[in-house]
Amino acid sequence: MGTLRAQGARSALVDYVASHHRAIVSELVELLSIPNVAADTENIRRNAVLLRDMLRRRGFSTEMLETDGNPLVWGELKVPGARRTLLIWAHYNGQPADPKGWKQPNPFIPVLRAGRLEDGAKEIAGFRTIDRFDPNWRLYARSAADDKGPIVALLAALDAMKASGVAPSSNVRVVLDGEAGSPSLAAAIPRYRDKLTADVMVLLEGPVHQSGRPTIAFGARGFLDVDLTVYGPKVGVNSGNFGNWVPNPALELARLLASMKDGQGRVQVKGFYDGIGPLSPQEQAMLDAVPDDPAGLMKLFVIAAPERSDLSLQQALQLPALNIRGLSSALVGPDARTIIPDRAEAFIDMRLVKETPSGAMAEKLLAHIRDQGFHVVQSEPDDETRGQYPRIVKVIFRSAAEGFRTSPLAPESQLVTAAVTQMLGTPPVLIRTMGQRINIAQFIEVMGIPAITLPTVNFDNNQTAENENLRLGHLFTGIITIAAVLTM
Repeated sequence: MGTLRAQGARSALVDYVASHHRAIVSELVELLSIPNVAADTENIRRNAVLLRDMLRRRGFSTEMLETDGNPLVWGELKVPGARRTLLIWAHYNGQPADPKGWKQPNPFIPVLRAGRLEDGAKEIAGFRTIDRFDPNWRLYARSAADDKGPIVALLAALDAMKASGVAPSSNVRVVLDGEAGSPSLAAAIPRYRDKLTADVMVLLEGPVHQSGRPTIAFGARGFLDVDLTVYGPKVGVNSGNFGNWVPNPALELARLLASMKDGQGRVQVKGFYDGIGPLSPQEQAMLDAVPDDPAGLMKLFVIAAPERSDLSLQQALQLPALNIRGLSSALVGPDARTIIPDRAEAFIDMRLVKETPSGAMAEKLLAHIRDQGFHVVQSEPDDETRGQYPRIVKVIFRSAAEGFRTSPLAPESQLVTAAVTQMLGTPPVLIRTMGQRINIAQFIEVMGIPAITLPTVNFDNNQTAENENLRLGHLFTGIITIAAVLTM
């Protein structure tokens, strides 16, 4: 689509969205009102049935793709003279929501506020009868941003295009995933491959850059979660009676963790950064062009300096990372006792990139732990093992997902970038690798489809946490952004 034609299309689409605020928000509210925790299979299926019907109303042929887990909602819209086939992915399940942490009676009964809750924004009563919504108003509900808002934005984009006489240029296939971690998507390939093939895959996931500018991401980190337990005496013993004699597992664990990073934040696990080559000049220029605000972020997080002074935020996201996400040993505060504890635990997550597969990283971590003099077990050690080895650590690998990336220089990446730029009249922020994990790397690899992420929601959406929200201005702009890709 040429620039002038794109500008004309944008004007028509913007006018449609502005005159249909109530219909768009009402459809989102209806979808948000159905609980969508993946383990709640009854309500998950209610979500799936509603989404299937929403697709049908837009002329899609639809099907429930049954799996060993929750169903995939699939739809296809064939377009005469289509240049390609797009596969658009989003998930309709959401994280569990504990009402005690929410500033509303029920996370699945949406509340509209006149801004951010953290800024004291008040609730707007009777919003379902409002025709025009201020872009700074926010809808609070579980999955408002992750991913029900983007799903409704896709459907609204199709409505706006039809009403404005703007035809899609591609066949559109949609697959909506109902499981945390997407385990059923890759498993569904042998059974449904013909329905899942496409020339380009577009992922409706994640927030736009904190600058608020339209954003395109070409990859995402994976992860590997690991639990470590270091053992001391079989039961806690008094530190006065046995201090300097019975080894302390908390101290041993602290030494083990400290061995994993140096004072400059570089991971010391041998081979941790293997396979990561230098960026091309074009990719480095892309990183440099991202309008991050490190001073503003440090002020927001109230920190004096980043962990690695030699890396920008975007450079840091191109590397695997090792994070301690939790520590525990005995008791603290008023309940603390003068004991040498029986054990100490650490919970680690490793953020992976395309070049660092989870299996290899797990082996490297185990080798590092053994190099520190620890005997590794996978279950509670028995007395014989305790009596034989002075340093014992139980290592449990929990969940894992691979990182993925489509080259930002690939033709498909360039096509999406040009389409969004022309439609919105401004260059989007281009993210080589986003920090947020999207657990579909195996599907992308097996299917061999270039995958590009199109974030549309606000950066401060409290995704997966309490008081998740969607800024309505981002919803309305997201509709236009998605339309750009549908017409490229």
